[in-house]
Amino acid sequence: MLQLLEKISAALATTSAGSELDHAIALVKVLRPQKREAPELAITNVRTLTHLLQQHPHHAAALRHYLLHLLSVRRQTGLYTDIGILSNDGFFSELHRRLAYRVLPPALDDRYLSDCLEKLFPFNTDYLWMHAVSVDDWVALFEVLQNADDELPSKIDTSDKFDEQKTLTEILLAIQVLSYRISAIGIEPELIRIYSDVKAFESPFLMQNVELHRYLDGYMHHLNGDPTPLEDASHVLVMLDQCQEVVTRIRKSTLRLGTSIAVTYRLVRLDQHLDRLRKLLSLVDVGKPENAAALATQKRAIGLELGLELIEAHNRKYTVRDLFAANINLLARNITENASRTGEHYIAEDRREYAAMYKSAAGAGFIIGFMSMIKILFSYLRAAPLVEAFLFSMNYSLGFMLIHVLHFTVATKQPAMTASRIAAGLHSSDGRNLDLDSLTELIVKVIRTQFVAVLGNLTIAFPAAYLLASGYFLLAGHHFVAPDKAQHLLHDIDPFSSLALFHAAIAGVCLFLAGLISGYYDNKALYTRMSQRVVRAHWLSRLLGKARTARLGDYLEISLGGLMGNFYFGILLGTIGTVGFLLGLPIDIRHITFAATNFAIALVGLDHAVSWGVIALSTFGVLAIGTVNLWVSFSLALFVALRSRQVKFRHGWPLLKSLCARFLRKPADFFIPPRATAATAAAQDGPESA
Repeated sequence: MLQLLEKISAALATTSAGSELDHAIALVKVLRPQKREAPELAITNVRTLTHLLQQHPHHAAALRHYLLHLLSVRRQTGLYTDIGILSNDGFFSELHRRLAYRVLPPALDDRYLSDCLEKLFPFNTDYLWMHAVSVDDWVALFEVLQNADDELPSKIDTSDKFDEQKTLTEILLAIQVLSYRISAIGIEPELIRIYSDVKAFESPFLMQNVELHRYLDGYMHHLNGDPTPLEDASHVLVMLDQCQEVVTRIRKSTLRLGTSIAVTYRLVRLDQHLDRLRKLLSLVDVGKPENAAALATQKRAIGLELGLELIEAHNRKYTVRDLFAANINLLARNITENASRTGEHYIAEDRREYAAMYKSAAGAGFIIGFMSMIKILFSYLRAAPLVEAFLFSMNYSLGFMLIHVLHFTVATKQPAMTASRIAAGLHSSDGRNLDLDSLTELIVKVIRTQFVAVLGNLTIAFPAAYLLASGYFLLAGHHFVAPDKAQHLLHDIDPFSSLALFHAAIAGVCLFLAGLISGYYDNKALYTRMSQRVVRAHWLSRLLGKARTARLGDYLEISLGGLMGNFYFGILLGTIGTVGFLLGLPIDIRHITFAATNFAIALVGLDHAVSWGVIALSTFGVLAIGTVNLWVSFSLALFVALRSRQVKFRHGWPLLKSLCARFLRKPADFFIPPRATAATAAAQDGPESA
């Protein structure tokens, strides 16, 4: 390391050595731990460099001169305005650019400081060892460089000494560019439509630019020797705070009005620009003379934070995961928020709602009995695989959509919705102050509502399919399914000798995806104002009349998510088996209600010549399939809901103990809701009786 410092001191004697990156690259290489070494080794390397510079002040002065000269001869503005900030091209263009550059990186130009980072920090993990070094160690190194004597050996030519205003001018230019971009993004029509309270001429996004221009004019006069005291940046920072408040309000409005990928992308860019502008203003702000020491310390800390941030952003600038993490969270939050509101309808609060849920699930079970028969009829056509997949899909899709229109309930559709409702109950900014009693009560309600929904589906679907198969036998004189087909149906629900549970897990994934699709279309209906669009369709008004068209628009805005979620769920169930057949993969779906109806049809097809062992095994298989359906869809939905809300739940064990205590104290509450008290009943019936 000492030899490298001696080379840097000696190299300054040449005319152009101060412009070359070779010594800087070698210095970073010395500080960087080897590939298999722990990042913490960088702490020792940085401390060693600091100690050497303290022992050899002339080397510290040479290194300072060398680094400052590297900055002076390169364009810095792009580093501050582009690195770590999303481009203006949009989400999908940025995604394409990152994927393309991972395969074929872009060309570099050493005249730009942002491109020099590629040579200085070429490894994607460089930011890790730099973060491993403590702030105090970095500050100690910078203080040695900053306080180094500016006396270099006489043989070194200092006529081209660094112009100290160069970096300052570049930062001021970057501040101006960021301010203009904030103004442009803030007055985008989509953002104004979501938050129309901001008037165009009074928008803080425009006013911050006006205030910033006034501040920059005063700053330039100050640099040119104007004796007028320079005002601090407090007025500009107030305007930036107002801009941030508007961004927060827009985010809250999107939960009610819906959002899109484009809007989410713009909001993320606004956050990034506002944050970067604040940091750059803090670096150039002169502040008040009496606070000079504190301001210098603050600037050093902010400069270090910004430097590490720029290096990390450079290392991860082609990372696709970061792009999705920055942009998809809000969209996922809106989707799961809509699912959460839907999930509230899947939670029975009292016995009246409990009975209503059973009736709703029973209606769905009755329709599913017919859907099972129709699917088997379609299989008898022996159609081409894709045609058969289309027929199966339409049977499922139209059947589930009919169930939705009739306000019936498929039990397995609940977890994807109720998981989002539970995640909403977990939401806490700091992960503390969580009301476990209320959360326990919510989960108990979800469990018993899920229980009665499954009970309603099975207690009607099984006898409905049984009666339909028996009626077919009485009318046609032969069974609906042949014995070999009946044996095949029983084998499909055997949890031990078939892939029934694996296929049930695939169905659980489909249920989870259907919940996401439902939330997506609910969000889309709100964002695009579906009801108003339908009303404006003149051809539809002429066909249905204005009143019916208005009712249709209102219905679609409320129910589009449910309809599309059921439609695509049917498509998934109907095509996965065919996809597995075409690809030669053992993939298919098993759904608890259809497994129960197939069990009933097989019993009739075999003339009840089935042993009690087979009946017990098949019953267990149906329940096991249902358990896997529910658990997989619930787990995935809860995971996404928690990630979208950026919640890290650390109360799993206390919650489990609370649930166990509740089960030991009142086990019936997990299956049957308690009777309503007199006060509760009066509160519920009061308005009606009045």
